[in-house]
Amino acid sequence: MKKTMEEYGPIPKEVLEVSQKLKSAGYEAYLIGGCVRDILIGRKPADWDVTTNAKPEEIIKTFPDTFYENVYGTVGVKNENATDETLKVVEVTPYRLEAEYSDNRRPDSVTFSDKLEDDLKRRDFTFNAIALNIDGVGKEEGFYKGQIVDLFNGQEDLNNKILRTVGNPHERFQEDGLRILRAVRIGNYVGFEIDSETEKALAEESHLLKNIAKERIRDEFVKIIMSPEPAQGIKMCQKFSLLKYIIPELEKTIGIEQGGAHKFDVWEHSLRSLQHAADRNFTLEVRLSALFHDIGKPKSRRAGEKKEWTFYGHEVIGARMTEKILLDLRFPTKVIEKVTKYVRTHMFFADTELISLSAVRRIVARVGKDNVWDLMDLRACDRIGMGRPKEDPYRLRKYHAMIEEATRAPISVGMLNIDGKKIMEVAKEAPGPKIGFVLHALLEEVLDDPKLNTEEYLNKRAIELIQLPEKDLREIGEEGKKKKEEENEEEVKIIRKSHKVK
Repeated sequence: MKKTMEEYGPIPKEVLEVSQKLKSAGYEAYLIGGCVRDILIGRKPADWDVTTNAKPEEIIKTFPDTFYENVYGTVGVKNENATDETLKVVEVTPYRLEAEYSDNRRPDSVTFSDKLEDDLKRRDFTFNAIALNIDGVGKEEGFYKGQIVDLFNGQEDLNNKILRTVGNPHERFQEDGLRILRAVRIGNYVGFEIDSETEKALAEESHLLKNIAKERIRDEFVKIIMSPEPAQGIKMCQKFSLLKYIIPELEKTIGIEQGGAHKFDVWEHSLRSLQHAADRNFTLEVRLSALFHDIGKPKSRRAGEKKEWTFYGHEVIGARMTEKILLDLRFPTKVIEKVTKYVRTHMFFADTELISLSAVRRIVARVGKDNVWDLMDLRACDRIGMGRPKEDPYRLRKYHAMIEEATRAPISVGMLNIDGKKIMEVAKEAPGPKIGFVLHALLEEVLDDPKLNTEEYLNKRAIELIQLPEKDLREIGEEGKKKKEEENEEEVKIIRKSHKVK
């Protein structure tokens, strides 16, 4: 049954061109899946999929630049000139029928069909089984008229904000166990309720995740973490008994009271920390660190003397646990190294009035200059997760100032385009105190006029300075040292003032 749709849009020209080329070659072409769902609920699609009655070899002949590396018939049509990353590849897949899923992961065989209906009935959820046929340009530029093929009342479910499987939910989940996690992820993404029959099957079939490749689980898990509401997504995973097949260690934080400055148990604190990372659009590594930073607390918790809990060494235990979790989920090595390091180091600093600049430098050295700001973001997530005010406190600003002081390039003779060895070479001078005096004298000149910091000028000037009596050269050099110290002090003042700290 086909339903006519009012004008909608815009459909990107790259997608429209794919559809038009297929039709010009005599084939059918429909937008399908998540892109149609997102269009209908007013969201920007994350990717674009087209389905057609053309076979893979026929699709390849229709387009000049494609790739085809799978058994499902999907051909990637490249659009190298597209400025939007989501449009650089438009996936075109033939209508297809699938045999049984004996391993709960993939169909035993795939056959291509000439009927759109065959393709729609194998889809996972009703709102992902809506096909959109672009058939002409509308009145307004960039908007198009189309026809919708909706055999399973997906539009009705969209209107009612319900996630429902196509047909029997047990059969759909048994075909591919990953659909269980996809249901949670997509339901959370669009903010829909899961219908009662689908929800019941979700919980009953959750064990099928044991059969799914870790890489596929990781990809869905990352999409949850990178969504606008990751905390709710993780809660849904726990509600439907999925966490035990993804991160069983995280479930053990439920009900672990902390006391002290903490208003929440470890589970709620971790989810609030993660949500703050999402609200601030922090990186994947920071989000994972926010979720895992206290995962070692259940193992390290001990009763303290004043009826308060202690968690000594939880960051060390948590770092080991985090590494194991991420390895098991097949995360890239660089991600594992960063997140493990952040969890291990998240307890840095205690009192900004007592911490030394050398201690700050050691922290920077441990996590790396490029990563230290991620660590600061994690610190902010930790604070917000405790239920603290959202504005940056003085202590956090002080940390930022100290890190800037520790990581800035200090004013020194090292910034000159000449060194002691070169001075001895061009001036034909033996090692001695005069070399240091010359360097500081040159630094004073460069501080006054940075344009003088060229190899040609400094070589020439070093020859001239080395001729001066040592007493005169010492005085010039001391002036250079004094100026360097004044400049350094001024830079530190500027840094501290910018952060509103002393």
